[in-house]
Amino acid sequence: MTTPVIPVLREMRWWDIDPVLELEKDLFPEDAWSRGMFWSELAHSRGPEATRRYVVAEEGGRIVGYAGLASAGELADVQTIAVARDHWGTGLGATLLTELLRAATAFECAEVMLECRIDNIRAQKLYERFGFEAIGFRRGYYQPGNVDALVMRLTTASDSGSAAVSTSDRGTEING
Repeated sequence: MTTPVIPVLREMRWWDIDPVLELEKDLFPEDAWSRGMFWSELAHSRGPEATRRYVVAEEGGRIVGYAGLASAGELADVQTIAVARDHWGTGLGATLLTELLRAATAFECAEVMLECRIDNIRAQKLYERFGFEAIGFRRGYYQPGNVDALVMRLTTASDSGSAAVSTSDRGTEING
């Protein structure tokens, strides 16, 4: 019996863009990010003035997930989370979200925001388990499909001064 390979998280680098784009196009065919969007985000993810944190989950040399967060002052925004279809239900989405919340804490953010497709119930349930609350909608946010976004927010626990992180959400996956 072989031991299952567990995906390893590491910082996303420019050479990851092509495999990330393949996964992006598979999971989000109508509203996939462009190569330029990833380049732009990664340009702000290194050095002392970094305002972004992007990670990939790699398993056996294959990227099976990725996630990114942007920060501005005390506000962080989950830019993207994606998990390969064959890894849904493994806990990888929760692992990626946990890493983004750690980054929000490192950036000293008091709030974390995100937009989620209104039809992506799996993602919404994961975010809710981490303490995110729905606060509004963005009509027609996802283009060209004209799909609404649910806006969600996680507020810092007042006693800790950092974004809350839950580690009890194994087995829940998201794809957008």
